[in-house]
Amino acid sequence: MTLPGKNAIWRVLVTGGAGFIGSRLVRRIETEWENADVTVIDDFRSGDFHNLEGFRGELIAKDMATIDYKKFLQASDFDAIFHLASITDTRVMDQRQMCWDNIESFRKLLEFARIKQTPITYASSAATYGIDGKVNVETDDRKPANVYGFSKVQLENLAEKYRREPDLANWKINAVRYFNVYGPHEQHKGPMASMIYQLYLQMTQGKRPRVFKSGEQKRDFVHVDDAVSCTLLAMHSAKPGVFNTGSGEARSFNDVIEQLNKALGTRLEAEYIDNPFAFFQPFTQADLTRSKDELGYEPKYNLDTGIADYVKWLKGRG
Repeated sequence: MTLPGKNAIWRVLVTGGAGFIGSRLVRRIETEWENADVTVIDDFRSGDFHNLEGFRGELIAKDMATIDYKKFLQASDFDAIFHLASITDTRVMDQRQMCWDNIESFRKLLEFARIKQTPITYASSAATYGIDGKVNVETDDRKPANVYGFSKVQLENLAEKYRREPDLANWKINAVRYFNVYGPHEQHKGPMASMIYQLYLQMTQGKRPRVFKSGEQKRDFVHVDDAVSCTLLAMHSAKPGVFNTGSGEARSFNDVIEQLNKALGTRLEAEYIDNPFAFFQPFTQADLTRSKDELGYEPKYNLDTGIADYVKWLKGRG
């Protein structure tokens, strides 16, 4: 798939387009793609209207699991679909709610899109790997430690089920497994915003940043603009698949505090507290071999440059 020419219209559907990653994706498409016509579906349970400032397209405020597509849209209306709508709060322990919302929303979208076999790129998660404590490759066993990760595994299973149907074998349905995404437009998420943002808030209030003992747990922190870049590349992939979306390096929470101190001009020391969560991951890191080889994905930011850029943006927003 190639971008349309100057006079063509590129018709795109983005679910969850008022959310963190979704709104950055919408902004990128409308900024960089000529004649882009974007439709967003979002029920604002975890989105925010501020994230769509300047949005030029149509907004459909509906629940993805119950929407009547035929009432609002036709499958032929779209050249590409990005599915980012989801319950993203990993603290939700209601298994029925998490599975119903996330799985049935995707099933409904697949049924809508199969008429034209519109290419779909959807959000999966590093939570599918569970508590492995190692560098994760897309072929690793999926062992989710919480129902959120379990629901994302089911999305991947569902996509494969559809593609096993003989008449759908060439349908391009790609998953991007997001690691720990941070960056602009996540503030509305409150407690579910990244730890980088949570620590930033504490430190700008003059408080010591609080992390679990001893702050050496490591994460693959990926800037949202890199996550968006990988998502767009996955849409243009020559073949379907699942692609890790991270920075490719694991950095500790102590590293995060060090870089925040540097960006803020502070010298606040960490306050270490006990960890009450049995499913807390001690280590995450994406193996990016497939994403680089098949998509041409190259992260623009490492943790140091990403935090510096993010803090500059936050300061600019007041």
